[in-house]
Amino acid sequence: MEFGTLVGLILGTIFILLSIIILGEFNVGYALMSFVDYPSLMIVIGGTLAAGLVSAKLKNFLASFKAIGITFKPPTLDPAGAIDTVVQLANTARKEGVLALEESATNMDDQFLKKGIMLIVDGTDPELVKGIMETELGYTDERHGGVATFYENLATYAPSWGMIGTMVGLILMLGQLEDPNALGPMMAVALTTTFYGCIMANFLFNPIASKLRDISKEEILFKTVMVEGMLSIQAGENPRIIEEKLKSFLAPALRGDVGGSKGKPGGADE
Repeated sequence: MEFGTLVGLILGTIFILLSIIILGEFNVGYALMSFVDYPSLMIVIGGTLAAGLVSAKLKNFLASFKAIGITFKPPTLDPAGAIDTVVQLANTARKEGVLALEESATNMDDQFLKKGIMLIVDGTDPELVKGIMETELGYTDERHGGVATFYENLATYAPSWGMIGTMVGLILMLGQLEDPNALGPMMAVALTTTFYGCIMANFLFNPIASKLRDISKEEILFKTVMVEGMLSIQAGENPRIIEEKLKSFLAPALRGDVGGSKGKPGGADE
């Protein structure tokens, strides 16, 4: 569970509501209801989602919303465990030969690592193994980047629809200039749509896009470590040298975990 997402949403909501209540001189009902306008919500939320649907294929549109769950529960990645697994495989290959890796691969949960090991067992040329695995990494990165871009697009659309709602409110307000008592409420409604658009862009969509990109970078780096390890095994390098090489991918604080892990790499494609 990624508590940063949950805590951030809760704190942001609390700060916004408290600010509104304080500015409303602690008249909670009046303060909160001043920021509730259903037509404005319809314009901003409906317009933003409609624009997102126009900009993406339906299946991608629906899949992108499923990705919100990843910001709360990202794939469990254990880089130290992945390195331990690769070192174990290197030891097996050194003692029993590359063909002995087939049995180890059969019991692997990580499909990416399993695929690479089976290519090695089948005697695939090292350059071809590298090309296949890097191609898969590239498409994974592109797919993840597309989802993040979708949310960045929504972050662009939301304020624009807020401005559209504001213009609608101003047009209606100008139509009632003969009634001074109606100008204040109409202006408030007009500005509410801009408020909604800014909140959606800067409190939801942009942060979601940023976190998805960070999660994707971590997964790509994690799989890059495995690719380098598999190629080292195929090259017949010393397991100790392989371990030191792969540890260089990790932050110094994480390198001490190598050797003490259960050796389960974990991870997910999405």
